Amino acid sequence: MARLDRYILSQLLRVFAFFALVLISVYWVNRAARLFDQLISDGQPLLVFLELTALSLPMLIRTVLPVAAFVATVYVTHGLLRSNEMAVMQAAGLSPYRLAWPIAVFGLIVAGFLLVLMHLLIPSAYGQLSERHNEIAQNVSAGLLQEGVFQHPGGGITFFIAEITQDGALNGIYLSDTRSMERRIDYTASSALIVPEASGPKLVMIDGFAQIYDNRTGRLATTTFSDFTYDLGALIGPAGGGRSVQELSTGELFRPGPALIAETGATAAQLRFELVSRFVDAFAAVATALVGYAALIAGGFSRLGFWREVLLAVALLVVLQTLANFLAGEAMRSVALSWLGLVPLGLSFAVAFALMRHAARRRRPGAPAATDGAAP
Repeated sequence: MARLDRYILSQLLRVFAFFALVLISVYWVNRAARLFDQLISDGQPLLVFLELTALSLPMLIRTVLPVAAFVATVYVTHGLLRSNEMAVMQAAGLSPYRLAWPIAVFGLIVAGFLLVLMHLLIPSAYGQLSERHNEIAQNVSAGLLQEGVFQHPGGGITFFIAEITQDGALNGIYLSDTRSMERRIDYTASSALIVPEASGPKLVMIDGFAQIYDNRTGRLATTTFSDFTYDLGALIGPAGGGRSVQELSTGELFRPGPALIAETGATAAQLRFELVSRFVDAFAAVATALVGYAALIAGGFSRLGFWREVLLAVALLVVLQTLANFLAGEAMRSVALSWLGLVPLGLSFAVAFALMRHAARRRRPGAPAATDGAAP
């Protein structure tokens, strides 16, 4: 690699590291604050909070790295243009395609990190997170089984058991749900059972009475029931079940069988799209970096600054990401449409190449000079 390429690449890596650290910190603090409130309300120790936040970092990094690569490329390219270093390089005979080489190498380095994340670290992290959430749900469910104690398993929930028999039946149940701002519901039942299910434990109340108070009108409605099922899983999380699609290894996604489809509850199209996205999302870092570079280099020098080119780069990224989100829904409908996941990536490279081609044509000898305050 030439000295010039190393110079540009070193700037890209330094700026990328800074922006990646900032973005990861912002996202992590935002997510950690919500997770901390949830775990503390469930009575979990600080060690559990630290473990869960650490396990969520690979998924967070996967989201942030392509954005950080784009921002770093736009920032460095803008700096080279503003300091006229880019003009000197082009005057020395370097074409926009040649100057894109360190940008592509930088994108491939980021893509390498993403490939390791998506094929190794993220499936493992999802699996460990699922196990820890199941353990927490079981602990909270077991903690509800206490006689004569008013408990608060979630915000706005009060639960009371008068007696627990030797065969596991719950007698004298009181449950108050005040989570809604519009109404309050109080349940009482002579007996109840906690039934574990894949979607979470269910409280089956038998021979009970419900009082519904409307906070807006001040009216009270009452009803009796012979049996009523209340979803405790919404409060304490799922009780376990099959693996999710994100937990599967790449090897399993290459050969999904009926047993795997039944375990995950996903369709064959969703499994295929997950496999495709693990490769596409990694190389999206290369595409976003090239789009950011090409959008700025296409504008050339201007005494008015480069804010229009920066806005163009951001607008292109937004449009391409919107298209990717739309095509993702279509690709997950049928295995035959899984190739749609490749369209945004291919379109990104095509847009970057078209912009670089425009920049190369504009700088050919005999090209018309720029006007309105722009120099050729």
